[in-house]
Amino acid sequence: MGFRGPGVWLWRWRRNPLKRRADAVDAWVVLGVWLLTVTVGVLAGWSGVRSVRHGLDQEREEWRPTVALVTHKAPGPASATAGDDDGARDDDSGDAGAGQGRGRGPASVWGEVRWTAPDGTARTGRTRVASDSAVGAAVTVWTDPAGRLVTQPPTVNQARTRSLAIGGLVGLSAAAVPFACGRLLRDRLERRRLKQWDVEWARFDPLWGRRTP
Repeated sequence: MGFRGPGVWLWRWRRNPLKRRADAVDAWVVLGVWLLTVTVGVLAGWSGVRSVRHGLDQEREEWRPTVALVTHKAPGPASATAGDDDGARDDDSGDAGAGQGRGRGPASVWGEVRWTAPDGTARTGRTRVASDSAVGAAVTVWTDPAGRLVTQPPTVNQARTRSLAIGGLVGLSAAAVPFACGRLLRDRLERRRLKQWDVEWARFDPLWGRRTP
């Protein structure tokens, strides 16, 4: 907030014949803004961490692995690149299935699969399967309580890392609000002090027998 070190603003807290009321107000503004910035940042960040962590924990509890069957022969390695470029994943229930089985390497391609939802209805969609998978080959997919395709939920360590990262961003964003408001307020106080200085200088300058340009 424009600080150049403790010596620049700590003097406003000491008794000084040159200290003006505006200097004391500025010191209190600085203290209040920093306290508010830290408090808001910590509370918002902690709230963000808890919210994200709760959502990820809920996903890990509710999303379940399900056995699906390949309905069409999967493309071979030669067409794997073309399959990777196809980002559409259709589901006959109207839901977009998320990618499954990431990290299987170049031997995995997009393939059509069918699985049974918890309500007993048959669902179809697209997920990652081994290249050249035959019709009827079993593949493990992840589904939510409604039977829709989802990504594999994060592990405990992954959830912790993700929640801390998102919570940190939330905290920094929230802390930027009082920090920016404090900066604007201090700039306004600084302009007011400069105007007061001009008035005082114009009053005493004639007594010194010289004029400023």
